[in-house]
Amino acid sequence: MSPAKEVLCKEEAGVIIPFVNFSKCEGKADCVPVCPENVFEVRRIDDKDYKQLGLLAQLKLRVHGMKVAYTPLADACRACGLCVTACPEKAISLRRST
Repeated sequence: MSPAKEVLCKEEAGVIIPFVNFSKCEGKADCVPVCPENVFEVRRIDDKDYKQLGLLAQLKLRVHGMKVAYTPLADACRACGLCVTACPEKAISLRRST
């Protein structure tokens, strides 16, 4: 691990995980390049996730290309918080893993 990662990372992997609010996320992918653990991917929203959103959030997603950030490697998160800071929509928060 590089010294920069050691300074940024605050937890052991998997203790804190990122949560993406799909109602806010516009799929701009600002979270992807800043994450030192490669936790994020931006892709088309799954139908089941889309259907759970309200009408306004669904319309917003259509305008923004139906893409959102997913966290397939959430358990690799070490809580540096760079994704939270990078997200212009403030759609990402860090939460304790359950």
